[in-house]
Amino acid sequence: ITQAGLGYDMLFGPAYKGIPLVAATAIALADSHARDVPYAFNRKEAKDHGEGGLIVGATLAGRVLIIDDVITAGTSVGESVALIQAQGAQPAGVVVALDRQERGQGSTSALQEVPGRYGIEAVSIVNLDTLVSYLSALPHTARELERIAAYQKEYGV
Repeated sequence: ITQAGLGYDMLFGPAYKGIPLVAATAIALADSHARDVPYAFNRKEAKDHGEGGLIVGATLAGRVLIIDDVITAGTSVGESVALIQAQGAQPAGVVVALDRQERGQGSTSALQEVPGRYGIEAVSIVNLDTLVSYLSALPHTARELERIAAYQKEYGV
């Protein structure tokens, strides 16, 4: 996030896998970059008791950076953008741990489609090519690499 130079006021993690990632990211930004950033996440279903509502954590406001585990078709990004905008905030960008480099709706990857579709930057920590390169250097990964290659041939960019 720091290296990408993304501008944001707060973080958002889509349920469910984005929840621990957004919390860990907020902690890492505070511990390693002296940046105390509020964060929030959503529930899959709104609660009508206790704290209630759909959003947990800080109120969505300002420029909101979406933090998620993986991007495949980009569905979670679209849902997050809509939720953020519905709360009166602006999506600031998307950071995913892994870009599967899977085709989106066109000939580019879902991650590559994000800027054109939503007007925000989208970056990944690693992508499938990085993972393949890493696995290629390890012994006993030939079977996994064959499966990944077959997957890439069918769904990849």
